[in-house]
This record gives sequence, structure tokens and C-alpha cells, in this order.
Amino acid sequence: MRKTALLAAALTTLALPAFAADLPGKGITVKPIQSTITEETFQTLLVSRALEKLGYTVEQPSEVDYNVGYTSLASGDATFTAVNWQPLHDDMYSAAGGDAKFYRQGTYVEGAAQGYLIDKKTAEKYHITRIDQLKDPKLAKLFDSNGDGKADMTGCTPGWGCEAVINHQNKAYGLEATVEANMGNYSAMVADTLARYRQGKPILYYTWTPYWLSDVLKPGRDVVWLQVPFSSLPGKQKEIDTKLANGANYGFPVNSMHIVANKAWTEKNPAAAKLFAEMKLPIGDINAENAAMRNGQASEADINRHVDGWIKAHQAQFDGWIKDALAAAQ
Repeated sequence: MRKTALLAAALTTLALPAFAADLPGKGITVKPIQSTITEETFQTLLVSRALEKLGYTVEQPSEVDYNVGYTSLASGDATFTAVNWQPLHDDMYSAAGGDAKFYRQGTYVEGAAQGYLIDKKTAEKYHITRIDQLKDPKLAKLFDSNGDGKADMTGCTPGWGCEAVINHQNKAYGLEATVEANMGNYSAMVADTLARYRQGKPILYYTWTPYWLSDVLKPGRDVVWLQVPFSSLPGKQKEIDTKLANGANYGFPVNSMHIVANKAWTEKNPAAAKLFAEMKLPIGDINAENAAMRNGQASEADINRHVDGWIKAHQAQFDGWIKDALAAAQ
């Protein structure tokens, strides 16, 4: 009897790899992409981990500009991105082929805010609550960091989508004569902004959530969000009313983030398509992980550990995604 039980156990063990051979992703390589913002790696790798559970071979994410990323996804040179912002990226999404080329179902991350902020000390001293108050040359000069008399705003990196909105609004709100919206390497510009803040100088900057900066300069404690005089957005977003239910208007709609994949690829891979549609990640979890990166845990090993830790803490939910995805492949 004991020999029979041992034999059965041995046969069961031998049969396990056979299940792996039946996984829908076996023999298929996936090519993820993200932008050059390292803080996007966490949410990208979480999707990669889930795909690996389905049997896919997943490459390390390639870092590209968003415009190039959407073109690569449309052509099939890349498989998916976990950082499609809606509506911020709507123009790029449409220009690269839109729904005819891309698969986008479900919402991965909700509640991503953006806007303009200044240090709280300056806001309270000069009673600044709206960005259009900087049409006043005297107020604008408070934020002048290079001596040209204009306010220097920390903008964003060209190609991210935010630069188009910032430039549009700088003109729409009559700020071109008094505010210089600086575009460039965002990380470098933020480092300069933080240095000015620590020197006690006024700061004016654009940022978004989730991003570690709002953990260092906390809105309400260190800095304040500025409102805009009216809604004004470029391109596909032009009809959007950015006013909130409470009457406040910060100039940007609250965005959601989606997993976007090559449509033809998802049609051949229903398990992955189901996974992309179901996965959800709380924005607070991204903020916490990004803050850990800011505090020194930013190596590849650290980020992988953060992903593994998140999965372990949400194992039942993660396993549910895998189960539903496998069922979709049947």
C-alpha cells in the first residue's frame, strides 16, 4: 500500500511540468515598454510577473519616449505599456492608430492628479491662490531664478504630454510675458527646485501623482496647489471641464492609467488580454513604492523586491487574476 502511495506521489510530481507546457504563454516572448521615468518600473514589472505566471517569457522593460512607445506598440515592435494616461496621452494614442491598433480594457490605476504648486510660505505671504495672479510682474518676479524678471516654472520633459498642456495654458491664461515654463530633464529640474526650497526661496512647479515629490513637498504642509481661472486644454482634451464638484479648478482632469497592448497580439493571446483588463493597482501603493525608491531603495533588486512584496501581500487577488486569465484561454 505504501509503495502504491509513493508511486502515485512520484507520478504526480512528474506530471507538474506537463501543466507548465499547457500554459497559454509558452514559447511566446513579451516586450514591455515604459518611459524613462524609473518610478514607472514598479507597475510595469507587476504586469510582467503576472504574464510570467501564464507562461510568457517577458523581457526587461525598454525605456522609450511616450510618442515612440505608442508607435512601437502599434507596429507590433513592442507588446504592452502599463502607463497609458487618459486623457493626457489621448493625442498620442490617437495619432498612433487609436482603438484600431490598440487594446485598452479596464482601468489599472485611478486618481492620478496633476497641476501647479508653489511653496506655502510665499502663497500665504502674498495671498497667491491662482496661477493667473502671476500676470502681475511683481508677483512673477518672486519666482525668478535666473534674473530675467520672469517667473521660472519647473515644467516637464518634452514628449511626456504634460508639456503640451503647460505651454497651452501659459498662453491661454496670459502668462507668456511673465512666466517661463521650463522644459527639460524633469529629475534635474526637480533637484534644482528642491534646492531652492531648502534655501528658503520661492518655488513654482508642475507635478503629478503618483510621484515621490509630493511625499517630500507635501501639499498643504509645504506647498499648495494653484487653481486656474477656467478650463483650457489642447487637442483631444479641449472639451474637458476640469472644474471639480466643489468648484475648485486645478487645470487638469484627474487621470486614470491603463495597460495598453498591441491589438493584433491580444487577439491571439486572450489570456493576456483578460489579465490586462482585470489588473488593478491602488495609487497609494505606487506612491509608497516611489517614496521607498526616493529613500534609497531604487536599485533593480530593490524594485523587484517591492513587486514581490506587493504580490505576497495581495496573493489572493493576484491568484484570481491568473485564474481568470487561464480560463479565458480555454
